[in-house]
Amino acid sequence: MRYSQILIPTLRETPSEAEVASHQLMLKAGYIRKVAAGIYTYLPLGLMVIKNIEKIIREEMKRAGAQEVLMPMVVPSELWKKSGRWDFYGRELLRLKDRHKRDFCLGPTHEEVITSLIQSEIRSYRDLPINIFQVQTKFRDEIRPRFGLMRGREFIMKDAYSFHSTEEDAQREYGNMLETYKRIFERCGLKFRAVEADTGAIGGSSSHEFVVLAESGEDSIASCNKCDYAANIEKAVTKSRRYLPEEIETENVVEKVYTPGMRTVEEVTSFMSVGPEKLVKTLIYKADGNAIAVLVRGDHELNEVKLKNLTGCKNLDLADRKTVERVTGAPSGFAGPIGLEEMDIYADNAVQGMRNFITGGNEIDAHLKNVNLGDFNVKGFYDLRSVVTGDDCPNCHGSIELHRGIEVGHIFKLGTKYSEAMGAVFLDAQGVEKPVIMGCYGIGVGRTAAAAIEQNNDSNGIIWPSSIAPFQVIITSINPKDEDVRKMSESIYRSLIDKGVKALLDDRDERPGVKFKDSELIGIPLRVTIGSRGIRDGKIEIKHRLESKPVFIETSNVLSGILDVAGN
Repeated sequence: MRYSQILIPTLRETPSEAEVASHQLMLKAGYIRKVAAGIYTYLPLGLMVIKNIEKIIREEMKRAGAQEVLMPMVVPSELWKKSGRWDFYGRELLRLKDRHKRDFCLGPTHEEVITSLIQSEIRSYRDLPINIFQVQTKFRDEIRPRFGLMRGREFIMKDAYSFHSTEEDAQREYGNMLETYKRIFERCGLKFRAVEADTGAIGGSSSHEFVVLAESGEDSIASCNKCDYAANIEKAVTKSRRYLPEEIETENVVEKVYTPGMRTVEEVTSFMSVGPEKLVKTLIYKADGNAIAVLVRGDHELNEVKLKNLTGCKNLDLADRKTVERVTGAPSGFAGPIGLEEMDIYADNAVQGMRNFITGGNEIDAHLKNVNLGDFNVKGFYDLRSVVTGDDCPNCHGSIELHRGIEVGHIFKLGTKYSEAMGAVFLDAQGVEKPVIMGCYGIGVGRTAAAAIEQNNDSNGIIWPSSIAPFQVIITSINPKDEDVRKMSESIYRSLIDKGVKALLDDRDERPGVKFKDSELIGIPLRVTIGSRGIRDGKIEIKHRLESKPVFIETSNVLSGILDVAGN
């Protein structure tokens, strides 16, 4: 491809609307353009990257035995109502009506469509297992779309669904997909971790996220510094630490302390000259409309996903001011467990080993000290907090470390949630009708491209891994009006194309500085510079995007030299 014939509208200024590097650079380097909030046009370079990622995905999915189909983006409401998700999925589901006033939605995911297909086509255990995938546009009506392709409303996704006659076979395919995803992201040139994750709105018994490590990532992941344990912050657990016998304090008598206007952990513990680990926060929530209390140590944070999973509620919300005052008798910031007899109290494991701690007094400007577990009743002690750096690994004697990352893929063991709801059954070897056992596996294609930029960029622009770059080599022709320069540039360009190397010939009549700046901005891995001086000296300059200095090769060996440096 010739630079003069391709649309690459680079910008000199960083767009003010973009907050993270991938969004800034994709706009600045001419990869995407915004159409509406969270909706983008992929320009030629952007689409090339998307297609490169899709190619890797397709090759690895087919290698793993999956078959490709293409399902509709517009889905009738009947399928979603049958699965029970029409109302449960929430406002992210964009609903619409056709001319006959029938309800449809734009598919954010396709469990319903694929399960309906299997329900009508699969009859016997002999038809199983099967793994079906597609690469298709999805739509989720995010309330705050941001960060470009990282959190858009319309996006390209690879989603796959597997169907099995036994739990053992479903587990086998889950492991197959786990390894397949590792190969996909390795081929994309990314540093990532496969971590245990919550199943969320998709449902199922277990899942893994694939997280690209990047400091700009929205997700927090926990991993052990000794073993291979890794989980996202919503799922990560730790061994509960308890006081050793010699550290157990004698239980003292509860005392009320006047704490005027002191609501926060910092204010109260500073006033009482103790650390936050000596205070227990009492948080009031509504679980499906019913008030509950949750106790966590002052230096810990409640993990709402864990609480929601524990209670089994569909809707979990922090209680509003009026509810807090009604159930505790005090404003927010002064709630405590003593006297909360009319509601369930859930306590984090770390609270179980505490003695003589501080809580709210359930009246304005009052806290209690020397509170102990015998002073109130709890429903039980559970893992309810988010892990922190230094926590004990649940699997070994190592400790937890926290990292930032970007979720690019997610695999689920769905079980029979959708097949039972939608009547997808098969006859086993004994002729007994059973629900099909399912798994599902998704990759955000555009999100993978954005994550690659977040992990690979510098002050000059993008640094693409060669496998997903729009071009592997850019030939920068200095003064292309010079006949010798033009001929050498064309010769190298044609030779690379013939060898199957994706090459871009910068044949523009621009200053060398502009060409160099553009080549670094758009992130092509290898730059070959052709100039009249180099031709006279019999040397061609080659510079890898990751390297600060170029290398020079003899013109007689230019093709083999480029291929060696490019890794072809």
